[in-house]
Amino acid sequence: MNLRAIVVEDEETSREILKNYLTKYCPNVEVLGEAANIDQALVLINTHELDLVFLDVEMPYGNAFDLLDKVGDRTFETVFVTAYDHYAIEALNAHASYYLLKPIDIDKLIDAVKYVSEIKEQENRLQNMILKPKQTVVAGKITIPLQNGFEVLQVEDILYCQADDNYTNIFLKDKKKLVSKTLKYFEDMLTENGFARVHKSYLVNVNAIIEYKKGKGGSVVLENGKEIMVSPSKKKELLSYFS
Repeated sequence: MNLRAIVVEDEETSREILKNYLTKYCPNVEVLGEAANIDQALVLINTHELDLVFLDVEMPYGNAFDLLDKVGDRTFETVFVTAYDHYAIEALNAHASYYLLKPIDIDKLIDAVKYVSEIKEQENRLQNMILKPKQTVVAGKITIPLQNGFEVLQVEDILYCQADDNYTNIFLKDKKKLVSKTLKYFEDMLTENGFARVHKSYLVNVNAIIEYKKGKGGSVVLENGKEIMVSPSKKKELLSYFS
């Protein structure tokens, strides 16, 4: 699909290189404008309905994270472009779909655009549909350890699990349980039962999702009203749960 994009980069040479690469190797990307600083970028973001923003991390009078804070709720995907690899973790936390190091590797640029295209195609396809999880029945039981034995939980009663260091909070329809097991432990146990890892800290029951929001970089709302952010790296996988 075609993607409406802008390039935010303080160095003119870097902007030209990226635009040339996009024109040559990613013809589905339409660059609507370019910005050399946060103020110029905000004008473009508020003026255009965007699918993708290529965003340099370091800029005059602020950085990429300052810009995203100013934007607030957003429906576009972000690809960070920077010469500094120590921003990787912070980039993911700020909901960047992809992270490119300078000098830009053309293959990685193509991969980044392809990933964003697939996410946008899935979001658009599901926009006006009645969502039906591919696995509509969540059945079975799991056990969680107690000091003097174990407790049995119905899998269908679990709404989501939240990581808490080496512990996991299990949120049921009517109560919460703290278990001395990692979230990865429950991910391995529940993935085949209709649960999706949507974030490094959250595992959700897909059948409990009542709303998907593009804003804030992507989030899901569960039947108890809990809103959970969706990590960009998990967004495509989550959307694939729905037919």
